[in-house]
Amino acid sequence: MSFRYDFASTPFGDGLAVFSSAGLVSFDLSESEDPRVPWLLEGVSRRLGDVPEPRPGAADELSQLLAAYFDGDPVRFDDRIAFDWRLTEGFSRAALQAVCEIPWGETMSYGEVAVVAGSRGAARAVGTACRLTPFSVVVPVHRVIRSDGTPGHYGAHPERKRFLLDLEREAAPGA
Repeated sequence: MSFRYDFASTPFGDGLAVFSSAGLVSFDLSESEDPRVPWLLEGVSRRLGDVPEPRPGAADELSQLLAAYFDGDPVRFDDRIAFDWRLTEGFSRAALQAVCEIPWGETMSYGEVAVVAGSRGAARAVGTACRLTPFSVVVPVHRVIRSDGTPGHYGAHPERKRFLLDLEREAAPGA
């Protein structure tokens, strides 16, 4: 199987989008000033066992969906583009797929997601799945919050989580 990549813009910077013939394999927001540097592909290439080829335009649909999302449209990415879940497995995959079911503008606790994913008491494992997701932003892990109602972290960027939660809250019907 061959993989291809392109970049998609977000308010946080460009994200690296990797695709297979089955769909989106990974969308990663870089910590780098320039996400186009070659070493950014190393991690995903290692995990895939293959080096994705550049394909300008491959992320056009994703870019349009991201633009709509950040304009406040309640986009559910997995309804609009196919995901290739090959970089997740077991409970992590179940947890991330459960996260996809959290409606726009709503939240669930890590423990609640664990129950939906079929493993009551696995709140920490949900947190790990959210932290390691290969699908930044497009799987709405920002909607998973602590049981006390506080947002918690979003990798090293809790301000991004707050931004996304506020975006959805402010754009929600009747807000």
